[in-house]
Amino acid sequence: MMNFDDITVRSLPMGRDLLIMVTGGEEHIGAASTAYYEDQELQVQTSIVPGHKEHTLSVEMARQAAKVLKRTVTLVMGIHYDNLTKEEIMKVSEIAESKFKDHLEQLTSEVSQQ
Repeated sequence: MMNFDDITVRSLPMGRDLLIMVTGGEEHIGAASTAYYEDQELQVQTSIVPGHKEHTLSVEMARQAAKVLKRTVTLVMGIHYDNLTKEEIMKVSEIAESKFKDHLEQLTSEVSQQ
């Protein structure tokens, strides 16, 4: 089984908002989810490139980040490896979620130090 060490989570502040990129393997844009507050209710809008499945992770990741950071967050995800088994797909999802969680914790600690 591959180790998927190249999965990365990066972010770029855009004024008060935040862009988060989750990529691995052959980087691309598979889905983009934007989470924001409207009338004090958290909303998520997602664009999906046909044939891609990243939205199954990007929606909840964007929602979590916006909720924790209390700001608008767009999360763009594109992870591609050829010919993965179901077990390897689950492993990729676990790694992406774990690295996202670690990145979000780092962002949260940076915000609390300001």
